Amino acid sequence: MASEELRAIELLGRVPYGRLATSMRALPILAVARHIVAEGRVLLRLHKGLGHHESCDGSVIAYGADNFNTAADGGDDPWSVQFTGPAAIAHPCSEQRKLFGPVPLTANGEPFDPVYLRLEPHFVTMHTLGFTASQEIGHVA
Repeated sequence: MASEELRAIELLGRVPYGRLATSMRALPILAVARHIVAEGRVLLRLHKGLGHHESCDGSVIAYGADNFNTAADGGDDPWSVQFTGPAAIAHPCSEQRKLFGPVPLTANGEPFDPVYLRLEPHFVTMHTLGFTASQEIGHVA
């Protein structure tokens, strides 16, 4: 992997959730997903009840994450990463499932039923915004 790809993978590991982008019945969708990185691939955990995994299985998807909500608080500059490539339904081993952490109790009021996707990144992009220590990056009233 190139150094930018390795940096993007490292940044992805700093946040637990991101957004999956794909199409469902010819319409674009965004879905929140939990992720981990295993063996150079991105593993995603979604709620099975929404059916998004069926649209993703065998298709090219994009998955992005960022630190925009926490950058001002933690002192890090804002960044975003995006991974694009084919996805397939996955069955992670028990150690990988533990890395995801606890399963949410519900999704849209229904019991959360986890399903997993494996994304093999073919394209990786990373964007950063740089600020100096004297610049405030929070909201100005």
